Amino acid sequence: MRTGPAAGAGPVRRPGRTFPSRRGIATRARLATASMVLPALALFVVMIVIPVGLSVYLSLTDWDGYSADPGFVGLGNYFRLFRVSEVLTAAVTTLIIAGAGTVLLNALGLGFAMLVHRKSRLNSTFRAVLFYPHVLSALVVGFLWSALLGTTGVVNTFVTEAGGEVLPFLSDPTWARTTLIGVIVWFGFGVNLVLYIAGLQTVPQDLVEAAQIDGASRWQTFRHLTLPSLAPVVTVNIVLSLVTLLKTYDIVVSLTGGGPAGSTQTAAYLILSDSFGNSALGFGSAQSVVLMVVTGLLALTVSRLRAGADEAVAK
Repeated sequence: MRTGPAAGAGPVRRPGRTFPSRRGIATRARLATASMVLPALALFVVMIVIPVGLSVYLSLTDWDGYSADPGFVGLGNYFRLFRVSEVLTAAVTTLIIAGAGTVLLNALGLGFAMLVHRKSRLNSTFRAVLFYPHVLSALVVGFLWSALLGTTGVVNTFVTEAGGEVLPFLSDPTWARTTLIGVIVWFGFGVNLVLYIAGLQTVPQDLVEAAQIDGASRWQTFRHLTLPSLAPVVTVNIVLSLVTLLKTYDIVVSLTGGGPAGSTQTAAYLILSDSFGNSALGFGSAQSVVLMVVTGLLALTVSRLRAGADEAVAK
């Protein structure tokens, strides 16, 4: 008579069959995790850590990009940043573009998102049209608007033929800076638009309808319900806008070339100009390190302010 295994006995092992131990299972799990993490980690090290480390090293030298032995100057390049008027002007220009551009990108992105976030064929068409500029190359966008707004461009041709005077879109420092900000916003706000549309889809419609039934106006509903629900999206958009605008380069090259009189030179434009145009890779690397630190601090500050606001609301 066959009897089953006694109560409390371990699993029955069939002849010729082995079972992995717990240690073996844990080892396999660690190897599987490592096989997925290591490629990403290697890419991060090669593409981020090594270039940043090299930039920091070069910022301590006066290397011109050609000599075999870069001369070590320590923090000399960093002290020099505060003595070169061109660097200070570029820093101010960059901050103006970043500040004004961030406000406009988010205001326009949220405004248009409120208009076209509902599902319909017409709104789908509007979304595609509004996002289309971002599909183009930034260099192409700059050349396009230069052809439109230049002294002999399309717009000024029509103005002069109508008896008016040439508008200095790109030839006057104030006009050129304003034009540059406008073109950057036109080119980039499609990303903000898409993110805000996605955020609006998460706003609880039952709460919106309840607020409307209770007599809340559209502005009150937006201020007290929609905007708080979009707070995480607003934070992400602000950080993305700041980081993107602080490293603006492509449109500057093709639209204004840094002119007139250096009034539209951004920090990123000046970094590349000094590094390769003036063969001052050491000085350019010092500027890039400072720009990287400033960008990181601003992004962390915005994120921390958002987290602080969330904690205050939770209390």
